[in-house]
Amino acid sequence: MPIPVTAIFDIGKTNKKFFLFDENLNEIKEEYVQFPTIKDDDGFECDDLEKITKWAKENVEKLCKDPQYEIKALNFSTYGATFVSIGEDGKPVTPIYNYLKDFPEDVHQEFYAKYPEESINQTTASPTLGMLNSGLQLYWLKRKKPEVFKKIKYSLHLPQYISYLFTGEIVTEPTSIGCHTKLWDFPKGDYHQWVYEEGIAEKLPRQVPTTHSFEKEICGQKVQIGVGIHDSSSALASYLIKIKEPFLLISTGTWSISLNPFPKRELTYQELQNDCLNFLSIHGKTVKASRFFLGYELDHQLAKMNNVFGKEPKFYKGISPDEKLVSQLLNGELAGTFYPETIARTPMVAEIFPENNWDIAAFSNYEEAFHHLIFGLVRMQVASLMLAKGATTTKKVYIDGGFVHNKVFIRFLNALLEGYELEVSDFPLGSAYGAALMLNAFK
Repeated sequence: MPIPVTAIFDIGKTNKKFFLFDENLNEIKEEYVQFPTIKDDDGFECDDLEKITKWAKENVEKLCKDPQYEIKALNFSTYGATFVSIGEDGKPVTPIYNYLKDFPEDVHQEFYAKYPEESINQTTASPTLGMLNSGLQLYWLKRKKPEVFKKIKYSLHLPQYISYLFTGEIVTEPTSIGCHTKLWDFPKGDYHQWVYEEGIAEKLPRQVPTTHSFEKEICGQKVQIGVGIHDSSSALASYLIKIKEPFLLISTGTWSISLNPFPKRELTYQELQNDCLNFLSIHGKTVKASRFFLGYELDHQLAKMNNVFGKEPKFYKGISPDEKLVSQLLNGELAGTFYPETIARTPMVAEIFPENNWDIAAFSNYEEAFHHLIFGLVRMQVASLMLAKGATTTKKVYIDGGFVHNKVFIRFLNALLEGYELEVSDFPLGSAYGAALMLNAFK
């Protein structure tokens, strides 16, 4: 008898993953792939949508032909701040623009002259982030590529586009709308007025709940296909469904995102300036979130360290905490010299790292440099967590994602979160598991 399975695509900036879960949501198969980036129409690197589409369709076709499994459900979790805009024929009319692409200064000035920055940032709970405010990608297209903008029938957030490939249904859902897009007016519970004034609302699809699914035929049988979910919100969903007491979550990867689903106060402008924002949960409720480029910064620094000390890329994975070094850095006997080079220099970052004395070549060995690097990143992590925590009194903190395997990181984090109950999560597949739950939790 074939095993009934839920298939999940979990598409990150670096890794594109495919999982199979059984009926009890135990993971039974996984596949990780990486694709080289390509150039968009301006020459900036972006993900290869054609390759991702081909890979997704081929995986489902293979699953259909595999006598071991019977596909019952399919869902999608992907990174946010990314639109796929389609034309009348249902095909993409643009590349998927990279959220790290520079946002033109003239468009920036024009937008905030019309819609004052402090006011719109607070109303939409979105710091000023350029292309990372994905709603502004559509405003930019309207201003800089008007002929392309006119061809757009609908702009779908990436999770909903991948779902659309299998359902043909054009929809949107709260977690994609509410992740620093600058689209959503949180007090009003609707798109912000600027979205209507600029003719963008008409290009955004109808909204359905994150738990919504469509019954479609795949490989000759009926399959429940979800509408997709923003990956950070998906990681949080696993906890919200299973844990009823207040908690904080640190979800680690390319970004570290500290999430507080039980915020006590409205966001302040100062918090927004420190890259603190609101998400919408799967229930459409406000989640306070604070983020920084944790994994990206680590990879950037490791590449430099590997070069200086002649180490292989994965050498760091074998490093355990050196208790003498840990103690010296914690008690101030050794001054931590790490200085971030890819993390946005917000007022909070400038306060934690006031001056740059970071010189990898000055360390006697790789391990010493690594401890300084991780100590600095953990200091940043704790500050980011406290920003998300705000006035919430909970002391329960979960951490999941790739950094739970970094022993030095967890050692420093435990030390700097004294008085908190830090639990390394037993939901190791965070966002994939959350996407699977969307199709099961509410039946």
